[in-house]
Amino acid sequence: MNFAFTEQQDAIRESVAKLSADLLAPRYRQRETDGRIEREIVEMLGEMGCLGGELPEEFGGSGLDCVTSGVIIEEIARGDFNVGYLPLLASLNGQIIAHHARPELAQEWLSGITAGQKICCIALTEPHGGSDAANLKLKASRQGEHFVLNGEKTSISMADQSDVAVVFARTGSQEQRAGGISAFLVPMDLDGITTSRFEDSGQQAIGRGSIFFDNVAVPADHMLGDEGQGFKQVMQGFDYSRALIGLQCLAVAQQSLDETWQWLTEREAFGQPLAAFQGLTHPLAEYQTFVQAARLQCYYALWLKDHDRPHTTEAAMCKWWGPKLAFDVVKQCLLAHGHTGYGEDLPFAQRLRDVMGLQIGDGTAQIMKNIIARQSVPR
Repeated sequence: MNFAFTEQQDAIRESVAKLSADLLAPRYRQRETDGRIEREIVEMLGEMGCLGGELPEEFGGSGLDCVTSGVIIEEIARGDFNVGYLPLLASLNGQIIAHHARPELAQEWLSGITAGQKICCIALTEPHGGSDAANLKLKASRQGEHFVLNGEKTSISMADQSDVAVVFARTGSQEQRAGGISAFLVPMDLDGITTSRFEDSGQQAIGRGSIFFDNVAVPADHMLGDEGQGFKQVMQGFDYSRALIGLQCLAVAQQSLDETWQWLTEREAFGQPLAAFQGLTHPLAEYQTFVQAARLQCYYALWLKDHDRPHTTEAAMCKWWGPKLAFDVVKQCLLAHGHTGYGEDLPFAQRLRDVMGLQIGDGTAQIMKNIIARQSVPR
């Protein structure tokens, strides 16, 4: 087995890491205060090929493999966890649109998404259920050449910053569960769409809110996949995003460890550098081990996807372990910095609030463990 990155991947990592350190990290807290990610940053990421790089060239991608997309999101998230959500959305939604939209529709939107000129969110969750994702009530009724959408989506990341959304709606009966759900590509400027924003503990730069659909007419040819099959077809893309989420969170963990190792060499107590005290270094050594193992797990899942091998179990492992481990690591790094770590002048408190959100969003740890158990129990 070859655990080395290619020369191209190393070169991409180096260029993205420089961008992240120079332009993203210094404004991490300011973006949280502003509650937005600057469109200039989105466009810059697009110009560098950091958004949907694994998509085919006809859609604006670079034909990169999924492992390389993991390298990109990892380095972006090191500088700003929230900006790291942009390549995640571009990759998840990009694959969905490329595989299931009409070619002309895919070309129209993906060229803008990969260029950083458009942002696409994914609208699945509804007010009455989160983990029970197939229990949808937002209704899409056929009226001539359109489907008319009525209902609400909630807990949608970047709801008020997106230009288009992948929306799951019920075209069949409630009793059909997943079998009666279709997916649509819905421009967010259509008449009848309004949004709200929540007051959350973290991830304010991303923003989370509701999308309300009041007699929204969506062209029928904006359906993604087959009618009634959207849930089954499109949900397969979440295996990919779960591995990317793992890397997004672990990047924050590794950055926090790097900063804390450096701090232990600079800070002194009782006439010695803090690095001389095993009570501080041993917990960090343990977490360094765990982060390395979890990171390899994420890249393994992406490698499996690149080789068209099943990776549902591996992706679920990435999704429950990565966010939890990142939270634990950042907490330990905060404590190692003492009273200075507890203040907002250092980034640890903000990182804690940010990574905690992905222990909930995009599939809880309990749901991921259900998936692993279901795949592991002999049949």
